[in-house]
Amino acid sequence: MKAAVLQFPGSNCDRDMYMALKAAGADVTMVWHKDAELPAGVDVVGVPGGFSYGDYLRCGAIAANSPVVASLKKHVERGGYAFGICNGFQVLTEARLLPGALLRNAGLKYICKTVPLAVETTDSPYTSAFAQGQHIGIPIAHHDGNFTADEETLDMLEGEGRVAFRYLDNPNGSKRDIAGILSENRRVLGMMPHPERAAEAAHGNQDGKLFFTSLTDALVSA
Repeated sequence: MKAAVLQFPGSNCDRDMYMALKAAGADVTMVWHKDAELPAGVDVVGVPGGFSYGDYLRCGAIAANSPVVASLKKHVERGGYAFGICNGFQVLTEARLLPGALLRNAGLKYICKTVPLAVETTDSPYTSAFAQGQHIGIPIAHHDGNFTADEETLDMLEGEGRVAFRYLDNPNGSKRDIAGILSENRRVLGMMPHPERAAEAAHGNQDGKLFFTSLTDALVSA
């Protein structure tokens, strides 16, 4: 599996994502935001967390217009895989690769802690190694993680089984406790919690490791 991790000014989880993918067996390349093209033959693109461009506009809005994101869009249009975590999720919604938007947390405070999630579907390349309904603990670290969409879009996500993860104790006010969603073809995922921060024994919790194991298994067998 060939993976690319995008880097923007202000990214701070790119190394964590790189290491988690590497540990899962991927050949990983870091790609700078000004690069116009992704590496040849890349299978999956990861958009990491952090504060791209300092979040000086809407979170992820400036990054969504970077040269590399134009290439990411072409990759997704060709049926390529991509996932965004935290700020990366915000970038994917701003780039219109996923529906909805991420607003300021309901409590208007930055939150950094491990939260319990339920795995809502195993029918995706990112969740197939989990058990349906499995409860996991994954860290969050965000100020703008309140997922919102209109009721029609929310009903669509629910009806098509595109809610990947759900908060068991909603920390930020996200509609319907949604923590992560999938695209229509299930090849693009966005989530606010950080599985790459729960992927090694040194993290004290390896629940996130299965996220990357799922992805490797899915792409190797594709």
